[in-house]
Amino acid sequence: MKIAIFPPNSLILSDLVERRGHEPLSLMKEVRKKVTDVEIDSPPLNITEAEPIKGLKYAAIEVPSGVRGRMAIFGPLIDEAEAAIIMQEAPYGFGCIGCARTNELSMYYLRKKDIPILELQYPTTREEAIEMVNKINTFLDSLEEKNG
Repeated sequence: MKIAIFPPNSLILSDLVERRGHEPLSLMKEVRKKVTDVEIDSPPLNITEAEPIKGLKYAAIEVPSGVRGRMAIFGPLIDEAEAAIIMQEAPYGFGCIGCARTNELSMYYLRKKDIPILELQYPTTREEAIEMVNKINTFLDSLEEKNG
């Protein structure tokens, strides 16, 4: 299954999802496509004229352009998601928290979808980290059972 992860660039969540045989919908893969695309004329901006227009599908014209730009990447990932894992209160090192408004909008769209969602608090102890990994594995295994 295609699993949206949040924060969308968390290497930890991406790895855990991939190890269980699912496809993590991560920001890193989407940005890589943009950086290696021959149509991109202006790195490090890495956008085409179509990007701001794509963002309008997910955020109104009055929303700051940075939010629309981020949603041009996050929105299609959310659209593809068949399930999601959301980490609450994650520190910056876990995955860039980025723009608070984009995060709120992304969470809104994820929660609005009729998909299984696992929401976790960021662990602060070794025991909580072990419990978090176990919850993620159990969640991912349950998805396989529902679809397998």
